[in-house]
Amino acid sequence: MANLAHNNYTQETLALHAGYTYDSERTLSVPIYQNTAYSFETLEQAAARFGLQELGNIYSRLTNPTFRILGDRLAAVEGGAFGVATASGTSAIFYALANLAQNGDSIVYSNKIYGGTQTLIVHTLKRFGIHSKVFDIDDIEGTLESAIDEKTKVIFFESLSNPQIAIADVEKIVKIAQKHGIVTICDNTVATAFLHRPFDFGVDVCVYSLSKYVNGQGSALGGAVIERKGLNELLVKNPRYPAFNTPDESYHGLVYASLAEALPIFGIRLITEWLRNIGATISPQNAWIILQGLETLELRIKKHSQNALEVAKFLQNHPKVKGVFYPALSDNPYNALLKKYFKDSQSSGLLSFEVSSFEEAKKVCNALEIFAIVANIGDSKSLVIHPASTTHSQLNESELKSAGITPCTIRLSIGLESPQDLIADLKQALEK
Repeated sequence: MANLAHNNYTQETLALHAGYTYDSERTLSVPIYQNTAYSFETLEQAAARFGLQELGNIYSRLTNPTFRILGDRLAAVEGGAFGVATASGTSAIFYALANLAQNGDSIVYSNKIYGGTQTLIVHTLKRFGIHSKVFDIDDIEGTLESAIDEKTKVIFFESLSNPQIAIADVEKIVKIAQKHGIVTICDNTVATAFLHRPFDFGVDVCVYSLSKYVNGQGSALGGAVIERKGLNELLVKNPRYPAFNTPDESYHGLVYASLAEALPIFGIRLITEWLRNIGATISPQNAWIILQGLETLELRIKKHSQNALEVAKFLQNHPKVKGVFYPALSDNPYNALLKKYFKDSQSSGLLSFEVSSFEEAKKVCNALEIFAIVANIGDSKSLVIHPASTTHSQLNESELKSAGITPCTIRLSIGLESPQDLIADLKQALEK
């Protein structure tokens, strides 16, 4: 099979074929290259690869055929130029941010993002001398530009936020970023490329936790960083990004911008600087498992969305539910943005709702029978969690309020079970 990483095929076809050309054994399934290092044909070839004069396998901390195929396939489905698979979604976010920002720089991020990501940006990166400012996803024009200064290197947001399911007005964010020559990074984990493609609206980089909907079974950790076509043009000669335009002393003075005519320099530097030196690389086994999930993602994400809408409608009409957060509901404040940016106005399988008190939230979570109490999303099985006491527990009171999370908030990840069974389970838990 030829490598189908071009625009003549639909996403559905690319998800099954892109990035893989039969090897000598002509296996239909992508092989698991369970290997650490690679034999060079000559010492000269080894030196050329270490010096970036020639691309190819060196050591599986940097590249491996199985996870290279995963990266290529994800990029094809996303409509991007280049994809790099990583050990987890968190490592993907860290690498993408660290690839652009360094000591003394600043990152601007949305107030409605996953709690672990916010902790990484606000606290962990602060220890590296990278500071952060927050903007209000519901007041982009009033808060984003005022957060930008000459040290701003990244604007970070989620296409569908976790857990309040807010939708970013992507074009407004991109317009401001382009005005200032700043890279935008969108976490597209909840939406996936089959519901929303950020590159179609001008975003520069997408990051993923592949452990969620792409894998779909809760069986493998993985992440990805994907760059858009043409990102080189933004990075080259841009004074905001000296890492790409000044000599890299670890590569004997190599300037990444000098590679821009032939290579996607954002992804190449991510491999040579971060995978090489930090090493949070996905295993070939996990990459292969995630490839299997990617093949059925388009079918599954539709079912997740359909089930979630049925559950959301039930919750909206239940007297013990004080509010439901799901953009596909016609009265949701993000419904217009859903119709603008998302395929067939579908909004994935994540939703949240509020009950009367923290005690009531605990009671509901503990009474559910089908829903498992799990700190994960995107599984084929339905999951429940209380964000304020778990996934977002590191946020302080004002950060929780800004994110729209209260002690009464319950998050549901709707799986592929019968929606009637899920509704019955929620009904009995609410009415106990």
